[in-house]
Amino acid sequence: MDIKTIGVLTSGGDAPGMNAAIRAVVRYGLTKEFRMVGVERGYHGLLRGEFIEMDAASVCDLIQRGGTVLQTARSKLFPTPEGIAQAVKAAKDYGIDALIVIGGDGSFRGAQKLCENGLPTIGIPGTIDNDISCTEYTIGYDTALNTAMEAVDKIRDTATSHQRCSLIEVMGRNAGYIAVDVALATGAEMVIVPEKDKNTSKVDLVTRIVKDIEAGQKVGKKHHIVIIAEGVGDSQKLAEMIEECSDVETRATVLGHIQRGGSPTIRDRVIAAQMGMRAIDLLTEGKSNRVVIVKNGMIDDVDIDEGLAMKKSISEYKYCLVGNLSRGV
Repeated sequence: MDIKTIGVLTSGGDAPGMNAAIRAVVRYGLTKEFRMVGVERGYHGLLRGEFIEMDAASVCDLIQRGGTVLQTARSKLFPTPEGIAQAVKAAKDYGIDALIVIGGDGSFRGAQKLCENGLPTIGIPGTIDNDISCTEYTIGYDTALNTAMEAVDKIRDTATSHQRCSLIEVMGRNAGYIAVDVALATGAEMVIVPEKDKNTSKVDLVTRIVKDIEAGQKVGKKHHIVIIAEGVGDSQKLAEMIEECSDVETRATVLGHIQRGGSPTIRDRVIAAQMGMRAIDLLTEGKSNRVVIVKNGMIDDVDIDEGLAMKKSISEYKYCLVGNLSRGV
């Protein structure tokens, strides 16, 4: 591949650390003497030719900022064959020889199609959900965990004061990674995740939670914290049912998009920098259709086709540890 110009875009939900990844891609690409181009508003902007020239100064003061300076938007046209063809043409008309895509599984499926149609691509995993099967870690996960942990710590203060049961719903789409790690980090009494409870009836969930509350009361617990992944959801209804069945004041809190924002933690900044550099190195070596990943704690890469076919599940050990560590006052 004769690559002279590299484009970079962010796609899907924003995640803290995406800006740090953009900065690394642009600045390291410039050291390799590539022309660097930013694509605004993800695949939607790629279709429309929303391109901006990027130099070292254009990514100044980005490393500490949350969100994505390139922005992101959904596109109904892009997933179609006509949309893919239009996107490839727009890129080539502007002189873009290869593309780096920062996003999740859906973004990588788009990158896969672009590569199949003649535009070399590299993926960088960026999502707070940490649900990309081919990598141990995704940019934004640590920041989201810390945001959720701080919120739960605050909610615990008032839950203790009022001797309440607090149901706290965290993000994660259909995965329970955030829920399990936050539950462990905050000493929650229970964690409810889609991998275990997506098909469990509300009545059965309430019965389980009430039983746990009663067991806690017998040993002198003054509060009860339950972390619920959004893939299970409807925490408000569950709270109402728990209060009716247990006579324990119960409140639901949905943390929502607060978990996506904020300045990225040092872990997200460092991994974003490493992943951005690896993406540029891969293109320098003439490789494409790859996803940069974390494997055994180290930066690595895998074929997009292979990566998208992989499966990932929450740690059974961590899940069980939540309940084991919650015993006692």
